[in-house]
Amino acid sequence: MSPLLIPIIGVTIPIIAIFAGVFTKWLKLKERQMELQSAMTAEKTAQYAAQTERLEQRVRVLERVITDRGIGVAEEIEALRDTRN
Repeated sequence: MSPLLIPIIGVTIPIIAIFAGVFTKWLKLKERQMELQSAMTAEKTAQYAAQTERLEQRVRVLERVITDRGIGVAEEIEALRDTRN
């Protein structure tokens, strides 16, 4: 083994260990960021689902008003037209 190889290995191993430590911390940071992003996305999804449900309820009410009173509303409109003339 070359006498020059021992100091090179002696310096290289700690450098690799430092890079490995930094890389591990970076990976943990990225994992935490992804967890936070996932939580925010889940919250937004729940908000959108709630809003969609509210809108669907409003559409159901409008459909019920139109179908239940559709004929009566048309008659009322015609009666109002007749009274304006």
